[in-house]
Amino acid sequence: MKRPLPFCVRWKSTVSVSLTAIALFPFGAATAQAEGVPVCRAHLGDASRPAIGLVLSGGGARGYAHLGVLKVLEDNRIPIDCIAGTSMGAVVGGLYASGMGAEQMQTRLAHVNLTDIAFDVEKRSDLPQSQREDSRLYVGGLGFGPSGVKLPAGLVQGNRLQALLQEWTAGLPADAPFDLLPIPYRAIATNLSTGDEVVLQHGSLPLAIRASMAMPGLFAPAEVDGITLVDGGLVNNVPTDAAHSMGADALIVVNISSPLRPLDTLSSPADVMQQMLGILIHQNVKRQRARLGANDVLIEPELGNLSFTDFANANDAIAAGAAAARAALPKLQRFALTPEQYAAYRQAHERPGESPVRITKIDIHTHGEVPPERLRRYLHVHPGEVYDPHAVNDDVQALATSGEFESVSQQMVNDGDEHRLVIDAHEKSWGPNFLLFGLGMSSSSQDEGGFRFNIGYRRPWLTESGLELRADGTLGSDLLAFHTELRQPLSNSLGYYIAPYAEFQRRFASIYDDDTGLRVTQYHLQTERVGLDFGLPLASLGDFRIGLAYAHTYGSAVYNLMYDDGSLLFPDIYGRQVTARAKLVIDQLDDPLFPRTGYFTEVRAERSIFGQANNFTELYGKMIGAVSLGRHSLNASIEAGGDLGGQNPVNPLGFTLGGFQHLSAYAADQLSGNSLLYAQVTYLNELMHFQTAPLQALYAGVSAEAGNVWQQGDHFGSGRLKRSITFFSSVTSSFGPMYVGVAFAPGGRRNIYFQLGHTY
Repeated sequence: MKRPLPFCVRWKSTVSVSLTAIALFPFGAATAQAEGVPVCRAHLGDASRPAIGLVLSGGGARGYAHLGVLKVLEDNRIPIDCIAGTSMGAVVGGLYASGMGAEQMQTRLAHVNLTDIAFDVEKRSDLPQSQREDSRLYVGGLGFGPSGVKLPAGLVQGNRLQALLQEWTAGLPADAPFDLLPIPYRAIATNLSTGDEVVLQHGSLPLAIRASMAMPGLFAPAEVDGITLVDGGLVNNVPTDAAHSMGADALIVVNISSPLRPLDTLSSPADVMQQMLGILIHQNVKRQRARLGANDVLIEPELGNLSFTDFANANDAIAAGAAAARAALPKLQRFALTPEQYAAYRQAHERPGESPVRITKIDIHTHGEVPPERLRRYLHVHPGEVYDPHAVNDDVQALATSGEFESVSQQMVNDGDEHRLVIDAHEKSWGPNFLLFGLGMSSSSQDEGGFRFNIGYRRPWLTESGLELRADGTLGSDLLAFHTELRQPLSNSLGYYIAPYAEFQRRFASIYDDDTGLRVTQYHLQTERVGLDFGLPLASLGDFRIGLAYAHTYGSAVYNLMYDDGSLLFPDIYGRQVTARAKLVIDQLDDPLFPRTGYFTEVRAERSIFGQANNFTELYGKMIGAVSLGRHSLNASIEAGGDLGGQNPVNPLGFTLGGFQHLSAYAADQLSGNSLLYAQVTYLNELMHFQTAPLQALYAGVSAEAGNVWQQGDHFGSGRLKRSITFFSSVTSSFGPMYVGVAFAPGGRRNIYFQLGHTY
């Protein structure tokens, strides 16, 4: 027995619904309902024909088959008088109920990447620079607060899908009964607290659709009027009873549920969990199928191995749906209307014309510590302007990708002459403290290899002014490092900030003989630094920082030799310096560790100040560019650096070359000097794309490198550049790219290596 539902989900007064209907929609359905006629028969126009209900099941990307079915129904003049849908069936059914035809829906979907939209895939170049910085070191994280450690409720928050649905249904009121849509509609969801079925029939259509397809573990739950909802397929994947409750006399049922997998294909706990969900869905589908009557038509497209997430093969699913519908035409033809009747039916069910709406007020609702003023700086729309759902969605998407919110939505609420734009933002439920994790490993035939484990801590909004604490630590076989800083915004509009910071680093640095390439000793170096930076984000391009710093370094050789006069072959190191530093970063790469498109530029300069005896200026620059064509990718980089004047006492070993993708035929940091020049070109060929996590794609590639370092006093660029060519295979994964390869250099030098990530 179903539980009573909240006011926004189940309406109890048909009279109040009718009054609202008259104000919002000029449909005959409103009057018919007031007279007690079931909503599915409300405006048939011909009381002699049966009211036909369309039932669309869930199934993820397999739901594209629903479009094929709808196109066949339209071609054969078969009317639909009400719709009930679950999950992907709720998406297709909701858009169709809003007045969007099958051809129009297919055209719109063809112009968007539904894979990226459904899974909230954002271009890395659109993210704030702080998130792009984090992506270089970290691959995952968790949050904690007063209630303990938490993870996100879903891998996907669903912001992009809800924004797209809002844009496509912008002409519809945000708070009206679904009985008053061009075709009456119901979406099925599951109450996460009780496990009960929830029939959504009123309120925001995009939110109802979003709630219906919130597959647990994959998509975050949606909250509707205080109730936390997940995918309706868990309780009713083929909602025939919902269509009957609307008064349907006959049903057209489209079932695209995924088949259960053979046991020998279940190779992980995730596979077993997915199979368990599939069993729950199959059980309720079996019950609903058993309730079909003689007047009902069941359509089950042959979708083969098309997976829940395979949005790339939409045309195959559409074709399968059309083929199944054509096969069912002998049973469907009895519902067909004459051309005149069908024309009248389509005219009665068209979406009403959308007249321009002028915004009278903007309401911003935040749930958490972020003040509404923070959100306003993202909005480019103001009261008095005409509502443009696409432009508002761009602003909402910028908010969603700011890293501060779990979900952000917008809707237009019309109340008489007042038209309110409502922005609703929920902070991350797994905060307010966030931990980030990353791992890098390296092993090669030229050196010992090692590992680095990175951990980060973020605590935003320590104060109402937006003060943020950031801390990053690295524990590795050759490195122990810690950096912490406070970022205090100084402007809500421009985004500039000040950042006092402190850092500590202790590392081992190997010294190699230039002639033999053998390691002769290792230095144990320790550096402490404190500073104050002024930062300015460059829109979505990157970041510029300038500031003052004080640092000192000391170190000693791990093993040493003594001259006859008592002096050491490798003397102790000590240096301190006050410097002015500037750094510009422009980062538009699609992936910081495995770039296939985009570009990157880093330029930094450090200058000693306050009249130190050893004055110096240290300059460094690096550029990366990447392009792709189909499965082929090419990326190239060049970097150069040098000390002008004296030597930097805090960085006595200068610049280094050697190691993976930095003259790969040489050991890590084998070459060191006060100036550096290096360039590389890498070709990648995608051999295979994986559909299941954590693996993503398999690549083969080749890289050509050239470069060298020079000591102070040497002529920059003198002598021949050292060269290296590398052949490798790489697998991209949720943990970063993994490489296996072999590198060659002139003179018979060779290096075989394994690498996980670039963080090492």
